[in-house]
Parts: sequence; structure tokens; C-alpha cells
Amino acid sequence: MELVTISMIGFGLAADAFAVSLTSGLYIRNLKWQKALKVAIAFGVFQAIMPLMGWGVGVGFRDYIIRFDHWVGFILLSVLGARMIHEAISKDEETEPFNPMKIETLIFMAIATSIDALAAGLGFAVLQTPILFTIAVIGVITFWLCLGGVYIGHHFGDRFQDKVEIIGGLILIAIGSRILWEGLA
Repeated sequence: MELVTISMIGFGLAADAFAVSLTSGLYIRNLKWQKALKVAIAFGVFQAIMPLMGWGVGVGFRDYIIRFDHWVGFILLSVLGARMIHEAISKDEETEPFNPMKIETLIFMAIATSIDALAAGLGFAVLQTPILFTIAVIGVITFWLCLGGVYIGHHFGDRFQDKVEIIGGLILIAIGSRILWEGLA
């Protein structure tokens, strides 16, 4: 596979991670480069690791994983989105606010947006694609897109601060729904 093709695959796989990093940027207060870097590294690493895992599993399990990967992404992102909307509406002081910087939340989001990369890795095994170069390209593209996404989301979060949680929740649910729709189609 040539660089242009691998790059196009990388941009396609990174689209969900970019959208979720935009949402994360909406929530991050006092944005410092370390916080944006943490988000970008998490998404970039998972987008690189998942195709490697898929490639390692090989062709034998491809059909099994493809049958449910879209459901996993949909459920994970919808649960996060619903939680954000619930917090915005309830304004319950005891509920911990959505925090994309919590390591558990960050890993949860990174896994949810990289499940399609796992399936892509299975395809790379079938096509005998040079996996180390491929995952490096995918990881770098995802890293840079998500780094920019955090800053863009943060900029708009300051402008729409009072509606951020509802908007962010709806975005996550929409991304999850799109993953499900594409998986079922």
C-alpha cells in the first residue's frame, strides 16, 4: 500500500477521534498544552495499537469482530453522551461533572473511537500491508488531528459555555449512531 492510500485510511479512521477531541476541548478549562497533548496522545496511541491488534489476530476472527464492532462503539459513545446530557439537565451538585481528562474517561473514549481501526487491522493482514509503517502513519495523523481538535473545541467551548454539556453529549451520541448506521448498512 502506498503512502497516499495509507494516509487516506488514517484520516478516515481518525475522523471519530477528531470529533470526540473537539467535544473534549469543549470541557477542558484552563487549557494548557499538556492537557491537549494528553488527549492527542491517547487517541493517537489507540488508533495505532488497535490496527496492530487486528493485524495480529488475523483473518480467522475478522468476520466475528465485524459483526459487533459498530455496536460496541455505539454503546460506549451513547452512554458517555447520555451521561453528559443528564448532568447538564439535572444540575445535581453531587454528580461528578464530565471530565475528559480523567484517565478512565479518556481511555474509554479512545477505545470507542478506535474499534473500527481494529477491523481495519484485520484487513491489513489480508492485504499483507507493512503494518509498522501503516500504524505509524495512522497514529501520527490521529495525534495531529486530535491536538487541533482539542484547541478548536476549547475555543468554541468558551463561547457557548452554558450549552456545552448538551452539545457535547449530542455530538457523542451522533457519532455513536453514525458508527452503528455504517456498521448495519
